[in-house]
Amino acid sequence: MEPHQTPPQTEWDAFVAARTRAIRSLLGTVLEIGAGRGENFSSLASDVTWLGLEPSTRFRRILTETARRAGHSQPPLVATAERIPVRDAGVDGVFATTVMCSVSDPDQVLKEILRVLVPGGRVVLAEHVAAPSGSKARTAQRLVRPWTKLFDHGCDPTRDTEAAVQRSDLDVQEIRRFVVPVIGRLRMPFVVISARKPSGS
Repeated sequence: MEPHQTPPQTEWDAFVAARTRAIRSLLGTVLEIGAGRGENFSSLASDVTWLGLEPSTRFRRILTETARRAGHSQPPLVATAERIPVRDAGVDGVFATTVMCSVSDPDQVLKEILRVLVPGGRVVLAEHVAAPSGSKARTAQRLVRPWTKLFDHGCDPTRDTEAAVQRSDLDVQEIRRFVVPVIGRLRMPFVVISARKPSGS
């Protein structure tokens, strides 16, 4: 079954709204990969059990306090997304927002997501992705890539997260695409991907 796909939207607010709706749809025990300073707590459903993974010592200090204020007592997990310290089939949902651009091995991260999800568990990825080859946006992504990798937590703006998800064993349910302005008239592609671990896995 082909995933539901929508024509690209061009407003940043539309991307934020789609990201929030997708995250809020996750239920049960939910793992956030690359939780940062805790910017996504307002997007979570009120009754989820949150687990956060954050490798940065500096961010974890802030995240711990932000999580406490949001009513989540579990301390952040100290690890990278390539080696998630959660048991097999240990969570009902996983999400990440603008994180897959910075991981060392996207395919390994997706394998780990599949491992920790219960059968039928859901994943939401809200990410900026590589622009089409030959476009002005792709040229700009290539030009800034050395600087973003150095100064923005290893971010690779040319990473094709959508393709990585499509070749994984996840069952992709929906892909919402956005092309939003970032600097002046320059627009960059973003996606909100909703997928599921196959029930028989």
